[in-house]
Amino acid sequence: MAQPNIFDSNIIGPIHSRRLGISLGVNLLPKDGKVCSFDCLYCECGWNRDHRGGHFPEADAVMQQLEEKLAQMSRDGDALDVITFAGNGEPTLHPDFPSVIDRTIQLRDRYYPSAKVSVLSNATQIGNQRVHDALLRVDNNILKIDGAFDATIRQIDQPNDSTYNVRRVVDGMKAFKGQLIVQTMFVRGEHDGQRVDNTTPAEVAAWCDLMREIRPHQIMVYSLDRPTPEPNLTRVAKEEMAEFVAPLVAEGFNVSIA
Repeated sequence: MAQPNIFDSNIIGPIHSRRLGISLGVNLLPKDGKVCSFDCLYCECGWNRDHRGGHFPEADAVMQQLEEKLAQMSRDGDALDVITFAGNGEPTLHPDFPSVIDRTIQLRDRYYPSAKVSVLSNATQIGNQRVHDALLRVDNNILKIDGAFDATIRQIDQPNDSTYNVRRVVDGMKAFKGQLIVQTMFVRGEHDGQRVDNTTPAEVAAWCDLMREIRPHQIMVYSLDRPTPEPNLTRVAKEEMAEFVAPLVAEGFNVSIA
């Protein structure tokens, strides 16, 4: 199994993101492990069971660290495209997530007014009205959905919630009325002796139908770029992903491929 990439700090980078540009990461999860409502086969942080994190960091401490970093970068004349919430699991699980978003926007406006605020989320908390409203306040509300079928999500993303339902998530995404970016990982391989593949014609056609229903202002599709806890996965080529999304592109959807 690949070595997990557990972030040991609350502020990460800046780094160059292949999808977002020069990004300063904010990790609202524990620094000693992972806290997530999914246990994805491809997660760079490893399996939930092997890297259980402790307590969520205090919001005040994270905001102080973020302000110190932004102030330093501003003094040094460093460029910044985006402040990105990701880290060791699902950022919207933090109990103070909405207030952290508001305070981050204030800091962004003070130090880097042209930078975007982005959240990378697996969408499991969007039924929470406070989380929903906070995500509406960010520039890039990036929500994951890796398939159109419950069985596919359960296999690839392994949600902790036994009642996870794609229809409920899609309805939650539609409630953003286009103010979201949908992100999908395409992957093939095996896990526990079972074939893993969300790239079959049936899978792709059903996924395209969901995009037509959700109507996000952008769609991001990508494949493996880092070591994965499940070693029997393979990357899907950009050229093939371009074929998957070609009908959507022809219909005018804004699609990026990484």
